[in-house]
Amino acid sequence: MASYILKRLGQTFIVLFGISLITFILLQVVPGDPVALMLDRRADPDTIAAVRHQLGLDVPLPQQYLNFLNGVVHFNFGVSYFSKESVLISLNRAFQVTLKLAMLSFVFAVLLGIPCGMAASLHRGKATDTVLMTLSIFGVSAPSFWIAIILQIIFGLKLNLLPISGFDRPSAYILPSIALGARYAGSIARITRTSMLDVIKQDYIRTARAKGAKRGSVIFHHALKNAMIPIITLVGNELGNMLTGSMLIEKVFSIPGIGKLAVDSMSNRDLPLLEGTVMYIALVFVIVNLLVDISYAFIDPRIRFGKAAQ
Repeated sequence: MASYILKRLGQTFIVLFGISLITFILLQVVPGDPVALMLDRRADPDTIAAVRHQLGLDVPLPQQYLNFLNGVVHFNFGVSYFSKESVLISLNRAFQVTLKLAMLSFVFAVLLGIPCGMAASLHRGKATDTVLMTLSIFGVSAPSFWIAIILQIIFGLKLNLLPISGFDRPSAYILPSIALGARYAGSIARITRTSMLDVIKQDYIRTARAKGAKRGSVIFHHALKNAMIPIITLVGNELGNMLTGSMLIEKVFSIPGIGKLAVDSMSNRDLPLLEGTVMYIALVFVIVNLLVDISYAFIDPRIRFGKAAQ
């Protein structure tokens, strides 16, 4: 297992290096001068040159990339061009907000999706299966921002039960968490149903039933445990998506999270903030995928990391 983890860590560093290089190149070819956006149009050439020198934009591109890479290694992404605040401080503040939203949405999606998928698989072809899968299709297909707006209209404007913006009190967490978690709950329900249907057809399930095992024991200790590999894979990826912030949900509910930070940095072409945001998103995804891979060994003992790593 140790060799497997070390190999995955090595792959993680390679991926992060590749993402840093691609991000830097793309930001250089995107039209627009960040200095021109910062300064008034009437700024004279000497002022523009002085600002470019201060920001380190007058050195060759390879040197700019090495400076950026050195900052990434030391978790120092510089200072925002516009807010004059450390990028790391901005990311930390936005991450705390996004983390709350992601965890609440994740719990909602898992607690709703897995039981619904199990219920649908155990009542295959019946009304329960049809209703639950229809709802799951709706959850997956409906745009999250549309669900958010509908929730705002019903529970915020019409019934006046919940706040429709902000993230400064517990009641404000409810609508954004449901809006963000709805589509993930639908995906989890569908993959749970499919995985459970594959498992309950296996010979060992019939053998357990023939030996007189209780229905609950067969479902939870045999079927669900062995159906968890694809479920964990999907859940891990969905968690990564949630932790990187939802631009639309955060925009609709005016939540100052990672998604909003990314939009603002792109609009202003704030290179340090944008580069820091992209690297944060990449780091979240590779860490989540690494944890998902490691979790397989604890879910299914048949997996041998030593063989998988070869």
